[in-house]
Amino acid sequence: MLKLLSKHASNFQQTYKIKRLEQQLAHANSYAEWQEIAHQLDQTSGIQLWKEDNNSIYFDSEVITHRLFLLKKYKRQGRVKDLISILHEGLTYDIANICHPMLFVVSYLGTKTIIEDYIHTVNESLKFIADVSEDLLSLDEKIAFFELCKIAYGQPALMFSGGATLGLFHSGVCKALKENDLLPNVLSGSSAGAIMTAMLGTLDSDRFNALSTGDQFYSQVFQFKSLKTLLKDPSGFTDVNYLKRFLQEHLGDLTFAEAHQKSGLDINIAVAPYNASQNPRVLNRYTSPDLLVWSAVLASCAVPILFSPIELVAKRHDGQHVPFMKHTRWVDGSVRSDFPQEKIARLYNINYSIASQANPHVVPFMQSDVERYRQDLLSWPERIVRRQGKVFAKGVMDFTRERVGAVPQVRRILDHGYGIVDQYYYGDINIIGKYNLRHYGYLLQNPTPEIFKKLQKEGERATWPKLSMIEIYARIGKTLTQIYADLMNQKTNVS
Repeated sequence: MLKLLSKHASNFQQTYKIKRLEQQLAHANSYAEWQEIAHQLDQTSGIQLWKEDNNSIYFDSEVITHRLFLLKKYKRQGRVKDLISILHEGLTYDIANICHPMLFVVSYLGTKTIIEDYIHTVNESLKFIADVSEDLLSLDEKIAFFELCKIAYGQPALMFSGGATLGLFHSGVCKALKENDLLPNVLSGSSAGAIMTAMLGTLDSDRFNALSTGDQFYSQVFQFKSLKTLLKDPSGFTDVNYLKRFLQEHLGDLTFAEAHQKSGLDINIAVAPYNASQNPRVLNRYTSPDLLVWSAVLASCAVPILFSPIELVAKRHDGQHVPFMKHTRWVDGSVRSDFPQEKIARLYNINYSIASQANPHVVPFMQSDVERYRQDLLSWPERIVRRQGKVFAKGVMDFTRERVGAVPQVRRILDHGYGIVDQYYYGDINIIGKYNLRHYGYLLQNPTPEIFKKLQKEGERATWPKLSMIEIYARIGKTLTQIYADLMNQKTNVS
């Protein structure tokens, strides 16, 4: 009896401690503080037992165990050629499904020990090959090997959604990633996300701190038209010139090609043609090198009804501003292509994507990784409702288009609505805002220091639980990039 009472008391104390730590975690003010509390939670809740257990339906532990054995063996025996061969054989970030999202929802920090051990061993094997003597592997052979590895492994992309003023959430996501050296070099954005993308892509690295304090964002970007002006120009309720001045002031006169030279980042802005029968486009240094960045962002922010459609502007070889695709007008990119994953994947050899989602019409319907990957019978009704709801909504719009589609304005609204419903709003890693009614009051407010501080902190706190996962995803790619750069420097110095 005493043993039973003692056990109940112990369980009660453990439960109380876990709840107290969870409350502290929710109010952490820095990632270091969050990380320390998360570590205590993992220790208190006994997650270590799960980490040490290799059994899982979500990845193939036998494949990882065998490869881990070979990598350690070849490295220990100095068998460089065999080590190169085994690395080539499995150089992908999600080999044997080790990056399945469900492997990162049990513990607050990290995942299965064998997976972390495997990634660490691959890293050490790559460093070992880079450091072997030239008698075993010449500098040119090393460069050729790591060049192939970089291509095979790929690189990540960070995608920012729309969200009007709620898009300030993205600044917190950026801040958390940048402070932990996890900000990808490939960025995409639509609408409010386009502003964040362009800000990053037109700054020197030294000026990032100014961006993260919010000084770049305090401006009057929303100014509703007077009734008199609205009657003359009914194409949008908001005067686009205020937003245009804000963008020109902060983004300058840079083209996409010039922005890449300045920041070293590959930025992509999603826009949709006002004529919805045409496909949306992703603007970047490859597809539109001479296009002015501020012009692309202005178009991507032109929410239908709220703003007038925009004509894009390019910079000619002599510095003159000229129309880009004359007679074509463009609107908000998030209407048709909030996350243009497939298009940027083809251009930049993307292996995984990080999605920062702040769109007010999307966030309430987003699911956590646990909800998305549940396989039990209880999850079936919700899956059916979600899928059939999407089919029903598209069917209603198709039906309406057939009957009143002859009216251009109605047809255009229905086309844009269809584009919103038909999109896929998830990346491989998802950082999602949490909204209450107060957030919707911020939607069309001009940014203020108070709103910026609140939304940035929400973005940071939403990112902290994902950083451990992102770091594991990114570790090998960062090692490959660093080693390749070092080897190229060696070759430059030798020649």
